[in-house]
Amino acid sequence: MLAEQIVANLRKIMAEKNLTQAVLAEFAGTSESQFSKILNGKVQLSLWQVENLATHLSMRAIDIITYPLVYMEPAQCEPEAVEAVLQIKLKKDKKDQVLRLIFGDNDIEILNK
Repeated sequence: MLAEQIVANLRKIMAEKNLTQAVLAEFAGTSESQFSKILNGKVQLSLWQVENLATHLSMRAIDIITYPLVYMEPAQCEPEAVEAVLQIKLKKDKKDQVLRLIFGDNDIEILNK
């Protein structure tokens, strides 16, 4: 269940960042006893509280949900285009052969101008 996963992730964050339950309760905008109930699964954590926690932890709410993984937008996941430039020194006759091989006979005149 998602709520249980979020609570488990908050426990990990608390441990890794050496934060107390009181601090997280303050971040969530609730009392320490209420936050204890959240951690024990007796009370549900609201989305508003997750957002507040994320803000105070310098995270995004989605990153609390997916912790320790960081959610990346699909556009961020696409590899960047790589541009490669290859320079080869050739004599004129070899250059013409290579250009003909790459571009065909029709384009060789344009490239030689």
